[in-house]
Amino acid sequence: MREPQIDYAAVFRALPGMVALLTPDLVYADANDDFLRLAGRTRDQLLGRYIFDVFPENPNDAAAAGRRETEASMLRVVSSGERDTMALLRYDIEDPTRPGVWQEHYWSPVNAPVLGPDGKVALVVHRVEEITELIRARGNPGDDDRARVLEAELYTRARELQEVNERLRRAHAREREVALALQAAMLPAPGPAGRHAAAVRYRPATGALNVCGDWYDLVDLPGGDLAVAVGDVVGHGLAAACVMGQLRSALSAACRVADGPARALEALGLYARSVEGAESTTVVTAFVDRAARTVTYSSAGHPPPALLHPDGTVTFLDEATDPPLAARPEHLARPQTRTSFEEGATLVLYTDGLIERRTEDIDASLARLSGSLALHRARDPESLADALLADLLPAAGNSDDTALVVIRL
Repeated sequence: MREPQIDYAAVFRALPGMVALLTPDLVYADANDDFLRLAGRTRDQLLGRYIFDVFPENPNDAAAAGRRETEASMLRVVSSGERDTMALLRYDIEDPTRPGVWQEHYWSPVNAPVLGPDGKVALVVHRVEEITELIRARGNPGDDDRARVLEAELYTRARELQEVNERLRRAHAREREVALALQAAMLPAPGPAGRHAAAVRYRPATGALNVCGDWYDLVDLPGGDLAVAVGDVVGHGLAAACVMGQLRSALSAACRVADGPARALEALGLYARSVEGAESTTVVTAFVDRAARTVTYSSAGHPPPALLHPDGTVTFLDEATDPPLAARPEHLARPQTRTSFEEGATLVLYTDGLIERRTEDIDASLARLSGSLALHRARDPESLADALLADLLPAAGNSDDTALVVIRL
């Protein structure tokens, strides 16, 4: 059987409803007969002309947003290659026979891509339905026929918007999966930390995209010393994961050559000024000198590390705190403080997802952490890390990602 010979140009022009084709520059390439008839324009008045030159926005309507919303929708189609369903829209049309006279119109627009051989958007299909009479019918409860038509129209739009939302959810799920894979690659389980027993944990936020801004690192220093750090990038998803990877690598290198945590954070702060999205990152770094039994630390706006003593008391290391990275207009030296520890003490570093709750004061959050540490002080780092997560993270799931480092000194 031979395939039928179809004149697609004739089919396009005969399509019911208003349909136009525009280039990625939003210039009319074609329009079907219904579009020309209902818009009150000839083909020559459309083809080759910019959409908003043909249909300018009503200058008498100070609240008009039709042009901005329509242009934004079409440009989203061009950039994403995906259909964009707009909300019901008011866009007045100038009477072609009476310049300066504007007629109130309401439209239901959908914009969709036509891809070229290179996979890029070659054309934008602009389908609009004139629903002015349907909108006016809302003010006339006795017009049952119009009300039913309006209800059907709104139902159709709701279904289309539901499809758009579902595509967005799938896209977000893909981004979250990629971001978590990137996070796992950049935050591997550490090997032996010299003579220190250590445990690390990372818990992504539950059912959300605000993941992958937290990191941890353990760096062996000359002479058997150890540098440990945790940080939290503002933002979420892939962008935050990429910034996190850059900052983690830079701090790891700085710790190996700096003469203390403050100098390491100073170098990181200078680097952060050149990394988009690194502003206001919080991070704390501690250098552990096992021979001298001291911890030297410096914090850039981060929650204070906890030092769990063998007797169960807890000291929060909060005496060397400065603003987050790149938060000040000028570069200044950062403070650092040294504290001693006893054999068998435990150092705990964490991000705010472990302790902070929107409904409580930070002091209450730290008190809860202190109580959990004292309760489980006899545990080894691995089981202590698990106990802290069980005690402190909400049973319904954490709304922020969490990084945790536990080191037996």
